[in-house]
Amino acid sequence: MPIVLIYVEAQPDGNLRKASLHALAAGAQLAQATGSELHGAVLGKDANKLADMVKGYGLKTVHAASAPHLEHALAETHGPAMAELAKSIGATWVGAAATAVGRDMLPRAAARLQAAMATDVMGISGSGNDVVLTRPMWAGSVMADVKLNTPVKCFTVRATEFPAAQAGAAGEVKAFNAPAPTVPTQFVEFKEVKSARPELTEARVVVSGGRGTKGDFKEIEALADELGAAVGASRAVCDAGWVPNDLQVGQTGKVVAPQLYIAAGISGAIQHLAGMKGSKTIVAINKDPEAPIFQVADYGLVADLFKVLPELRAAIHAAK
Repeated sequence: MPIVLIYVEAQPDGNLRKASLHALAAGAQLAQATGSELHGAVLGKDANKLADMVKGYGLKTVHAASAPHLEHALAETHGPAMAELAKSIGATWVGAAATAVGRDMLPRAAARLQAAMATDVMGISGSGNDVVLTRPMWAGSVMADVKLNTPVKCFTVRATEFPAAQAGAAGEVKAFNAPAPTVPTQFVEFKEVKSARPELTEARVVVSGGRGTKGDFKEIEALADELGAAVGASRAVCDAGWVPNDLQVGQTGKVVAPQLYIAAGISGAIQHLAGMKGSKTIVAINKDPEAPIFQVADYGLVADLFKVLPELRAAIHAAK
């Protein structure tokens, strides 16, 4: 039977990354459309812990590779391991979430598999050999329907466009050996940004600031803390050095789809909209009534963010 193989990503602490649950949901949809089995791949220094976490999400088999050279999610080690696994089990589809790791790793696996690849997949339609993948082009202003014609096909999915996989029947866990490749790179250090706020890509609420903040993010952060939200930013803010780059939301930053997205002082360039327009509810605050952000906002307020945000925060605090 054909196999859809999904790369399951771990967080730095070894726990399951939420984006992988959305990739598994996309994999399950693809498996149903093609009459395939859904398999998962877990790589790490000790992959058994993560394999046990993920096996209960409707997977037929979870393939776990434990080895010292797989401790860190490097494209140079995880890519070849995924390619070898796909070859050994005869996988016809190989996928991953479109995270920083997935975007880096899977193209290397695709090259080794001589596989066509679709990135940032947002929809799956068709069945059998006529499956069509929908992906964005030109920062989401154009949606392309593509069909991959190689024997093995690779894809990354935009996690915000698929629901998270739900717990189901538990699959079996199988160990596989991933030989250590000779690579010219070496892992040196991982510097994690410590924050009491939720991770940007997994938060239910995001408060983002743009050029209108003039570099003053105090009110943005205060509102985020009142809501238990993550803090985001536009590219202009990050390029100016006002906030760290890991807060950037947009085409060249992170793609988010929280329940609530508050954009304060953000004009709404198409590159930013590509990273947040999937949010369930969008609230825009901007002094310019012609700002493009208002075209996608569910609620818009033409006002000075430095006046509105303190009032909004006070109202939320009083309501609590």
